[in-house]
Amino acid sequence: MQHYHYIFTGSGLSALMTVYEMMLSGKFNDKTMLLIDENPKKSNDRTWCFWDQNHLFEDIVSKKWPQATFSNEKFTRVLELTPYEYKKIDGLAFYEMVFKMISEHKNIHFLNQKVVDFTELGDHCVVKTAVGNFTCNKVFNSIYNPKEVTSQSKYPLIHQHFIGWFIKSKEAVFTPNCATFMDFSVELKNNTRFMYVLPTSTTEALLEYTLFSKNLLSKEEYEAEIQNYITRLGITEYEIIEKESGNIPMTSFPFWKNNSKNIVQIGSAGGWTKASTGYTFKNAVKKSKALVQFLKTESDFVKFHKKDKFWFYDLLLLDILNSKNHLGPTIFSSMFKAGSSEVVFKFLDEETSLWEDLQVIWRCPKMPFIRALLNRILP
Repeated sequence: MQHYHYIFTGSGLSALMTVYEMMLSGKFNDKTMLLIDENPKKSNDRTWCFWDQNHLFEDIVSKKWPQATFSNEKFTRVLELTPYEYKKIDGLAFYEMVFKMISEHKNIHFLNQKVVDFTELGDHCVVKTAVGNFTCNKVFNSIYNPKEVTSQSKYPLIHQHFIGWFIKSKEAVFTPNCATFMDFSVELKNNTRFMYVLPTSTTEALLEYTLFSKNLLSKEEYEAEIQNYITRLGITEYEIIEKESGNIPMTSFPFWKNNSKNIVQIGSAGGWTKASTGYTFKNAVKKSKALVQFLKTESDFVKFHKKDKFWFYDLLLLDILNSKNHLGPTIFSSMFKAGSSEVVFKFLDEETSLWEDLQVIWRCPKMPFIRALLNRILP
């Protein structure tokens, strides 16, 4: 069996981001690496959006928005995002950037196959594929196993699920420099439901009907709501250029407990998705940097974890969304209705001080969080 220092089971965002950081560090040029994925990463299968003030991956950002609106049935607020900008990166652009760098490193290889299994055997690991087996010192696993979360009830699982249409309309109804972050003026149906809009011109935009809830909908229901929203915007004629859909797990499940000395869970499989929002890109950047820094001095992946206050904040919100999903619009509206939006984005990026945390928390309705807290700390 061929041996590698590191094998990545899966080559999605988290794996490629970690390899990218390893290449940038220059500390792993003497280590052989193998990425294994049945998806060749040659199509634009997803987009990532994030708020940023540090020119992150500026060369492959396809669109920026200096403003965003937040709406519900009672108010609409235009958020001036300065010093942040809301940015979009297309999946294919990121894949091409990383794989171009990989092609310049003879120690890094890609295998377009499905991972069948992997296991730790003493001081090494074995990874099995349909075409053969490989051994390695360390495994970075990003293959998410939903049964692990759905088979328990201590940590709720909320889905961020959506269908999106990228349309070109006859009427010029969009504001190209202003994204719609959350529009809760849609019919809520006792759920946390909103419309998310990313305009690229006055006549072109991506419209996503999105829910944070336990149960998925039929394709027809998502698309009917998108059609209703298009009509509300005053659009009479339009062409659907592309469609996309997704289902992102939102949970505070302790994935780190699956880490062993030589196997580390990354990406959604490692809890790298921001549990309260479903955002992945910025978290993957931070976690991959931390993991690469860890590798420079440590060898036992059991030590790679740090549970912090933000994990607990997210847990309380998910407890509320799990038991009283209809409260989601009220909670998010209270955060964005007034006051600094900068501190909210900083809070969601997990970069706030305790004083700044309190500024955001104090805006939210108190009783749902108090009940959620008591349910967690009392037997």
